[in-house]
Amino acid sequence: MVKKLFKKNATSSKFDAFIEKYNIPKEYLFINRKMVTRALLIGISIGLIPMPFQMLLVVGMIFFVKFNVPIALLMVWLSNPLTMPFMYYAEYKTGVYLLGMDQLVVELSLEWFENHFSSIFLPLYTGTLFYICTLAPLVYFGVDWLWIRSVRKQRRLASKEPFHK
Repeated sequence: MVKKLFKKNATSSKFDAFIEKYNIPKEYLFINRKMVTRALLIGISIGLIPMPFQMLLVVGMIFFVKFNVPIALLMVWLSNPLTMPFMYYAEYKTGVYLLGMDQLVVELSLEWFENHFSSIFLPLYTGTLFYICTLAPLVYFGVDWLWIRSVRKQRRLASKEPFHK
């Protein structure tokens, strides 16, 4: 069911022309359970890291792991300028809690961030690591389980349908 949704939208002459024009290997566009779940894991993991040029890191991962690159790039955009402050604040608070540190009063200004970067670096990246190790695998295994369940349901329904000639 999930695969049918992607396949229906991915079969267009414009899309094929784009792939040929830029000589994009089709293996990075496969829509199957393993490629999509890997893309989600990589995209969410990199999207949670407070750093610039997250999309370049996703593209750099192409040399080490095969995954659906467009889906991974979309997942990186979950951390966009609107969501970043909330994500990074949650990561900082989690890091402070995990490390048992005192929390600073945070102000949303570039000047405050520059002055306190050394104080928030360790808790911020500790919280980031916590969410990378929990949230990304949770999404990976959750989507994997839902995909398998969807395929089994589809097969069960197909086996119950009467045969038509």
